[in-house]
Amino acid sequence: MNKTELVNAIAEQANLSKVDAKAALDATLNAIGGALAAGEKVAILGFGTFAVSEKGARTGINPRTKEKIEIPARKSVKFKAGAELDSKVK
Repeated sequence: MNKTELVNAIAEQANLSKVDAKAALDATLNAIGGALAAGEKVAILGFGTFAVSEKGARTGINPRTKEKIEIPARKSVKFKAGAELDSKVK
């Protein structure tokens, strides 16, 4: 499912216009992104939890040249599905 299909599904299930559904989805994604950028954890009951994870610097190998390279430290977004979402998938 892509974003357009998700907007259509939201519009249909919530009896909203596609414009309103897209605005609601964009606002939700912006709020989640803003919270994660601020270092906060976002927990949506029944859906899951988004959190920022720190990945340390490490040494890797370039597969083409077999040369060792340094991979810098970075932040990454992690998602852990909630029990309700997990049970829908099984």
